[in-house]
Amino acid sequence: MSRPELGAVVGALAVFVFFSVVADSFLETSSLSTVLYASSTIGIMAVPVALLMIGGEFDLSTGVMVTSSALVSSMFSYQMTANVWVGIGVSLLVTLAIGVFNGVMLSRTKLPSFIITLGTFLMLTGLNLGLTKQISGTVSTKSISDMEGFPAAQKVFASQLTLFDVDFQVTILWWFGLVAVATWVLLRTRAGNWIFAVGGGSDAARAVGVPVARTKIGLYMGVALAAWISGQHLLFNYDVVQSGEGVGNELIYIAAAVIGGCLLTGGYGSAVGAAVGAFIFGMTSKGIVYAQWEPDWFKFFLGAMLLLATLLNAWIRKRAEAS
Repeated sequence: MSRPELGAVVGALAVFVFFSVVADSFLETSSLSTVLYASSTIGIMAVPVALLMIGGEFDLSTGVMVTSSALVSSMFSYQMTANVWVGIGVSLLVTLAIGVFNGVMLSRTKLPSFIITLGTFLMLTGLNLGLTKQISGTVSTKSISDMEGFPAAQKVFASQLTLFDVDFQVTILWWFGLVAVATWVLLRTRAGNWIFAVGGGSDAARAVGVPVARTKIGLYMGVALAAWISGQHLLFNYDVVQSGEGVGNELIYIAAAVIGGCLLTGGYGSAVGAAVGAFIFGMTSKGIVYAQWEPDWFKFFLGAMLLLATLLNAWIRKRAEAS
């Protein structure tokens, strides 16, 4: 009862049973592949966002940061006529620098993370559009599919793996890997103890020797690393990137973490719970399609699940604390 992901697991089972009944094709193996792929694109970001929320902070720039990562890789490789791996490396440095910027600004200014990352969100949104139009002349990047290194990079970030005659996207492996690493960090390392301590109370954590500033900067860098992975998948899966993509996705990542058991006040949650929350999103988005419902209802179902999951998580936590 004390596990933060319990409510999400119960919700996931309910959603699975529901769509299994109302959508005949939901249980097909190919449908599972599609659901897992949709879940992985959310889950890759939801996991580090969950760790950040456990540490007591938010990041509203995650959606556009993914797009920024893809744009830097594409435009640097194209403009410099370099091997795409050079662009990928530059993108990694730039994206991590954005994470460091958010963490340092938070530590130095003492402003709420909501304000700092909202500012980063607005700046990145403008930079994505403005620089893309300035460099490319349009709102999208040029194709780099014929450049050296593209096939190898595509295998790493956007390939498909065949299992039992069904194709699965490699992002599913990235997602599972991040969940495993994040869970190990939270439950088996000193850094995990620091994350819970900082989220529970920064002043108390600092008083017992926890490096609060370094912990929060590291969490923002973890979010940036996941944004880089998602951005490279976006680029090498579609080849061309639209500069306006990603706006609004940050709320989905946060919602997946909350559904997975993370508290908005920090100090409580799990990486597994965030993964289950992302899986609920994936099942719902594709289940509505398989049930042949109007897709306009998707956001309604997500909002309802967010409220119900939050209420269920709060009830479970109260019962666990009382016992």
